[in-house]
Amino acid sequence: MSQRNNNRNPFKAMALMSAIVSQLVGSILIGIFVGRWLDHHWGTEPIFLIVGLLIGLAAGTYSMLLSIRHFYSGD
Repeated sequence: MSQRNNNRNPFKAMALMSAIVSQLVGSILIGIFVGRWLDHHWGTEPIFLIVGLLIGLAAGTYSMLLSIRHFYSGD
């Protein structure tokens, strides 16, 4: 067995999964709330909500990929 496989345990995997879920959900919710606030402020009803949702989804996906890369690098 290699050294890389010996370092993994279920608690690290659960920490990675909870980090992924919180990053995705948090960034999407922030994007939605900022988009709704901008729509309310400028009177453009669904435009900024959709843009905020997409930006939040992109940011959450990027953050998730960075977390996975960090997890598998062994640092």
